[in-house]
Amino acid sequence: MTSSRSSRRGVVLLLLSVLLLACQAPVAAGGSTATDFEEDGKSPKFPGCDNPFKSVKVMYWVDGNEMNALTGITARFGGVLPDTASATQKLPAMVPSPRTGCAKYTKLAGSIAVAERGECTYLEKASAVDSSGATAMLLVNDKNSLEMMACTQNDKVPDLKIPIVLVSNSSGLKILSAIDGGAKVNILMYTPTKAAFDGAIPFLWLMAVSTTACAAVWTTVVVGEENKKAPPAGGDQEAPAEPEIVELEAKTAVLFIVVSSCVLLFLFFFTSIWSAWLLVIMFCFSGLQGLHFVTSSLIVRVFKCGDAKVKLPLIGNVTVVTLAVLPVALFVVVMWATHQSSAFAWVGQNLMGICMMILVLQIVQMPNIKVASALLISAFLYDIFWVFISPLIFKKSVMITVAKGTEEGPSLPMVLKMPKEFDVWNGYDMIGFGDILFPGLLVAFSFRYDRSHGKGLTDGYFLYVMIGYAFGLSCTYVGLYLMKSGQPALLYLVPCTLGTITLLGAQRGELSQLWNAKA
Repeated sequence: MTSSRSSRRGVVLLLLSVLLLACQAPVAAGGSTATDFEEDGKSPKFPGCDNPFKSVKVMYWVDGNEMNALTGITARFGGVLPDTASATQKLPAMVPSPRTGCAKYTKLAGSIAVAERGECTYLEKASAVDSSGATAMLLVNDKNSLEMMACTQNDKVPDLKIPIVLVSNSSGLKILSAIDGGAKVNILMYTPTKAAFDGAIPFLWLMAVSTTACAAVWTTVVVGEENKKAPPAGGDQEAPAEPEIVELEAKTAVLFIVVSSCVLLFLFFFTSIWSAWLLVIMFCFSGLQGLHFVTSSLIVRVFKCGDAKVKLPLIGNVTVVTLAVLPVALFVVVMWATHQSSAFAWVGQNLMGICMMILVLQIVQMPNIKVASALLISAFLYDIFWVFISPLIFKKSVMITVAKGTEEGPSLPMVLKMPKEFDVWNGYDMIGFGDILFPGLLVAFSFRYDRSHGKGLTDGYFLYVMIGYAFGLSCTYVGLYLMKSGQPALLYLVPCTLGTITLLGAQRGELSQLWNAKA
């Protein structure tokens, strides 16, 4: 069991290097970039160039087979797309000659022109395609991003009737490659409206709050105090589900934030498919450990069978529970890793993530609120800086840019997520693991402190810190609704949890004990 514990500890310490990266997905941000351009921003408007920027759902078919929809953005100029798919129709796609669409091409009549960026301005392309008789223009950007197509004060805006839509380079190449390969491609574009209420948010809120509370009480309720205090019969055998504890220190907590910032900057400047897959592999390894720990703990608690062992060649003594659980856990991890694009992959990701966080919160502990203050305040400032202040230095939000990842690689898995209800974009509501783990460390401390000092539910701290966490998460979603953009949850969670235990401790005259406690 010593080697097992050491490997588990190594997994968690490895995971700590990316915990703050789990906060890079602002809470409740969608799984697509569909809502990124719903606001007009600071782009100026002029007569004939005053359309609002809207996200466009680009559906396309290759030889009659429907492909995954793409996301685009409308232009300030041109015609207006309908807001429902039923109000428009799919039309054949055609590449103009020249491919940049900078000259009139009569064969475009009745089709959607798929043009490449370059050689001439947006307005010149749109005018040439419009005069060619096309019904719309789909412009392929030369970057893997969406940009706002606007006008300047000196532009002479022609009377354009056709809608103009821009897609990223990687998205546009999917259509261009199909056309160049001789396939028949049809396209349908519209600008769907966002649902007024997202029914997935209450379930995500409940999942985060339940995970935090469950992890705090896991050792006492599931593992059991008797398993923790007394070794099983048979000499030097150990309880199979009890993890080794790694206690944080104040200086380690601050250093952790600095290292995580460096890792975040590295991913910002060198985002690639391999870095995304590296995080996926780390998540799979940690998720496997979490699934094994949680399932084994439950089985041992219910069936009292943690002591039985068998000796395997090259491995040594292994518990029967591990032999039964590990293959199943491995199957779940492999199925998730190989089916990440499945409509139900979020179920496996959430299961692995919840189990992994329960394990982490058993292994990593804060001894007092002095360490909690160092970690949570640092994480609080980390969130604010990399979400709100970094655009002033790097021209865009470093955290949000890294969270989006690359269009070609896998999405970053360090989030719990739920499919959005009534969402035509098939996006997700998300909350980063860090938004559960960091406040969860304080919640777990409050529970241990209450037990070690003989406090009950009402005269202790655990209940009130949990209420503070639930309230802070609720405030996050209120901020999401009011500001219409993803929110860094720690901005709300740190004051509501750390502030709660600090104020309550001061009011009870126990702040000094909490500050220097050893729980």
